[in-house]
Amino acid sequence: MIGKVHSIETFGTVDGPGIRFVIFMQGCTLKCKYCHNRDTWNINSGTPISVSELIKEIQNYKSYMDNSGGGVTVSGGEPLLQAPFVTELFKELKKFKIHTVLDTAGSIPISNEIKELLKYTDLVLLDIKHIDNSKSIKLTGFSNKNNLEFAKYLNNIKIPVWIRQVLVPGYTDDKFDLEKLKKFIDTLDNVEKIEILPYHNLGEFKWHEIGEIYELENVPSPSQEDIKKAEQILNI
Repeated sequence: MIGKVHSIETFGTVDGPGIRFVIFMQGCTLKCKYCHNRDTWNINSGTPISVSELIKEIQNYKSYMDNSGGGVTVSGGEPLLQAPFVTELFKELKKFKIHTVLDTAGSIPISNEIKELLKYTDLVLLDIKHIDNSKSIKLTGFSNKNNLEFAKYLNNIKIPVWIRQVLVPGYTDDKFDLEKLKKFIDTLDNVEKIEILPYHNLGEFKWHEIGEIYELENVPSPSQEDIKKAEQILNI
C-alpha cells in the first residue's frame, strides 16, 4: 500500500515517549490559523512511499527506540485521512514489537477504518484545538464536535491518551475556556498526560511561500507566566 508522506524525523523526542521515528503524513482538512505546517494541507501533494519502504527505514533505528522506550509516531497533517495506510504500517510494526503512537486532532468522523487503525495503536496524542465550539470554528474553520467525540470514543475503548493544547495568546488562553477544558478532561479515565504546547510563528514563512496570508503575524508567543497559569488551571 502506498501513502503520501510530507516528511520524516528519525530522532524525534517530543511526539510521544522515548526516541521516536516520526512520520508526518500529507493532507489535512482543518484550517488552523496557527498551523506551522501549512504545506501539509494539500492531500494531493507529498511523497509516495510504501509500507515496506518505511519498515525497512524504521528498522535502522530500532535499537535507539528500544533502548529509550520509544517507537514510531504518525503525525500530520491529519493521519486519519490515510487511515488504511497507517493501519497497515502499524500492523507491520506490531510484528517487530514497536510501540505505535497516533498524533491527531480527531477531526474526522469515526469510521470502521479508523476503528480498525485504533486496534493497533498504543497511544494517541490528541490535540484539542479549542474546547469552545464557536471559537474552534473561528480558529480552525470547523466545529470541535468530531474532536471531542473522538476523545470520548478513545476513553470508551480504553486507549491511553496524551491531551495537547496549543496555547495561543488571545485565542486559547482564556481562563474560562481552560477551566472548561479541565472539566472535560476530568470526565475521561484514559488521560495519562496533559501537555501545553506554546504557540510560535516559526512556520509563518511557509504561508508566505505559497502566497497565503498569515493572520497571526503579530501574535506573540506566550510568556512563561502565561504558560504557568495555564498549567495550574489544567493541574499539570
